[in-house]
Amino acid sequence: MSSPATAPQWPGQNWPLGATWSAESTNFAVHAPGATRVWLCLFDDDDHETAYELTERSLGVWHARIPGVTPGTRYGYRADGPWEPAAGLRFNPAKLLLDPYAHAVSGDITQDPALYGHDLEEPAKRSELDSAAVTPRSVVVRDDFDWGDDAPLRRRWRDTVIYELHVRGFTKLHPEVPEQLRGTYAGLAHPATIAYLTDLGVTAVELLPVHQFFSEPALLDRGLANYWGYNSLGFLAPHNTYSSSGDRGEQVTEFKQMVKDLHAAGIEVILDVVYNHTAEGGALGPTLSFRGLDDLGSYRRVQKPEETEDDAPWEDTYWDVTGCGNTVDSSTPSTLRLILDSLRYWVTEMHVDGFRFDLMSALTRTGYAVDMHAALLTTINQDPVLRHAKLIAEPWDASMDGYKVGEFPPPWVEWNDQYRDTIRDFWRCHSDGIRTVATRVSGSADLYADDGRSPYASVNFVTAHDGFTLRDLVSYDAKHNEANGEENRDGTDNNRSHNWGIEGETDDPAVVAMRHRIAANLLATLCLSSGVPMLTAGDERGRTQGGNNNAFCQDNETSWVDWADETWLDLHEITRTALRIRREHPALRQRHFFEGRPTVRGGPKDLAWIHPTGREMTDGDWHDDELRVVGMFVSGSPLREVGPRGEVLNDASFLLWLNGSGNPCDCLLADNPWVTSGVVVLSTDDHLPVGTPVDAGQTMPLSPHSLVLLQTRTDDHHEQH
Repeated sequence: MSSPATAPQWPGQNWPLGATWSAESTNFAVHAPGATRVWLCLFDDDDHETAYELTERSLGVWHARIPGVTPGTRYGYRADGPWEPAAGLRFNPAKLLLDPYAHAVSGDITQDPALYGHDLEEPAKRSELDSAAVTPRSVVVRDDFDWGDDAPLRRRWRDTVIYELHVRGFTKLHPEVPEQLRGTYAGLAHPATIAYLTDLGVTAVELLPVHQFFSEPALLDRGLANYWGYNSLGFLAPHNTYSSSGDRGEQVTEFKQMVKDLHAAGIEVILDVVYNHTAEGGALGPTLSFRGLDDLGSYRRVQKPEETEDDAPWEDTYWDVTGCGNTVDSSTPSTLRLILDSLRYWVTEMHVDGFRFDLMSALTRTGYAVDMHAALLTTINQDPVLRHAKLIAEPWDASMDGYKVGEFPPPWVEWNDQYRDTIRDFWRCHSDGIRTVATRVSGSADLYADDGRSPYASVNFVTAHDGFTLRDLVSYDAKHNEANGEENRDGTDNNRSHNWGIEGETDDPAVVAMRHRIAANLLATLCLSSGVPMLTAGDERGRTQGGNNNAFCQDNETSWVDWADETWLDLHEITRTALRIRREHPALRQRHFFEGRPTVRGGPKDLAWIHPTGREMTDGDWHDDELRVVGMFVSGSPLREVGPRGEVLNDASFLLWLNGSGNPCDCLLADNPWVTSGVVVLSTDDHLPVGTPVDAGQTMPLSPHSLVLLQTRTDDHHEQH
């Protein structure tokens, strides 16, 4: 620690937490209830440190007001107190600590023994190495951004199309984005980028983590870095390296401008947030912030029987259900407050529209058990700001008992991995019949109807950042993660993929054609299913990771979208077309579950499942494990939903044929009172191109591994009912 301060220190106040700037002075407040001494450390442009020992303490918060501090000033904290790791007391004044409430962070960590609060040779002993030279700084930020008339878009879930993307990877190679903006918030907001998203039909971008994060020491030792960002530490700070304009607070302004520009184009911004663990890792990880301020109140502990506590090694006291070394304890008042303050900040000050919560089950624990009445869920659901944001749960964690798909309460929606697995299996010919396929395509009523939720409670996806890209899903039978430096042990082996005859890239025309068709089937099925579709950035362009299904540490061409590769642009066109049809026709994005009965007396059923012979499916058909061809008729005349003044709503009707088998099938468009003719509006079958008419009573030859969507004309007599 450098020389003590000589400038005046005013008492200040214990709220709000963080650094609050004004022209006269800046108030600093940090929660460290177990500390005996706390220092505020300011750094000038020459990185000279000036320390103020704080004298005011209120309700566990140390605070002071320092005059003359300018926006952009870098700072940190040091805290002294008991060193009893097994008891959750890890105070070490040699460690410079980030402010958990910092709105911006400058710099990065450097792998060095000084990062650690403990001695690396004797973990029970406190380290005396000063970490200031190898740690980042918090930044004082002035909030004077002009939002103009920007306001939440509040797009309905049923009208939402999510596009999961990485801020850096999406534009890093984009030829129309100026080089200095590529891979940044400004690059994502560039007109060329926004035009691409709107033309495709995207209504919301879901950004991989943009909270300030740091790479794990083990990765740094291998010469790699954390690319995905699931290693957060600053819950109120936008990640600094995604800024094109600097890291002394400029990242905050640039992020806000990005949101404002996306909103102007009608695109919502959803953040993938990681509150379940932090970059400090396990008990032998670095001391960067929480661990040095309030280790006991920040992380969950193993509750061991009293007779074994004295014998338990101190490094085993953390309870880990995240697979990342620690689990944030959202049940303590201070940590719960931090998470809620962070969420409100991103909604009210940064204008984001929603959140996808990584490993949400880890945050809903009461004791050891997942609890759907946990404090975090309860407070979010009743909060007047947060309950109106889009709330998406990843409804599992790294433990067996954390898998809770279908169980989160309203207004939460969920990533539905059962949809992913079922649709992958169907199109690779591994499904047992079409029972489960029908359930998933029609909205997963088995998961969401019983508690009063709607089909949009299911966020449907076939790929995500974690796992194979779509192109790799149809090109590889096994993962190829050697570049990650873990001898291909990392990443899942349950990929439900198929290479269609050759492992990896090939120029065999038959294999290539089959891969394109299966990929198109997966995308079209996703876009046309009931629920909220989520696409992974680049899938619609055939992005490949060379078979790597865990590219979290590949900040290079392996992960970035290759805009120069145009060999898979047929996928872009079918995705764009499917999303346009979905957008134009409310029959394909209804908020009610189908009931399999008419919406009006004498009318057609709202949903009917058609056997290839033209009749409706029977109980025997549903239990035919060899049947892999089915038609899904959705009636639009009239819709079950009424208009804003109770008026009857009518739309076109549709018949979606799916052939998940390796054989051709003659499908009969039965001659019935509610479907008289149709025209192909989407097709992956080369023999049934768009525009092909199909009349009632006609047999339609459906090629193997193909999908065809007919837009039908409903009989005029029944439209009058």
